[in-house]
Amino acid sequence: MTRQKINRITAVGLLLGLGSALLIYLTVAPDVVDPLLGDPFTNKRYLRELRVMGGQGNVLAAEFNDWFAGRWHGRALAGTVAVLTLGAVMVFRFVATHPGVPAAAGVDELAPPN
Repeated sequence: MTRQKINRITAVGLLLGLGSALLIYLTVAPDVVDPLLGDPFTNKRYLRELRVMGGQGNVLAAEFNDWFAGRWHGRALAGTVAVLTLGAVMVFRFVATHPGVPAAAGVDELAPPN
């Protein structure tokens, strides 16, 4: 693949991904927190119940699950799309500019003897 073609594909990928992230950010309303329920992780009673049921690991798993679920809606989704776009473009450029290195090593080592 030529350098010019790699640059074009990279530019299109960045334009689509970052454009989508910007569109998501501008069109999605900010998250509204219910004032009566609030964030359960600020409630000491809720955290104590989690600790009683499953220990500190349960609390950490619940916090991670809440954080990870928050990445997939609202304005946080725009940041997630932007980061995933940059990662995908960087992986593409690396693979496109280093052709044959993994394939050549893997084919020779895995080929059955004749």
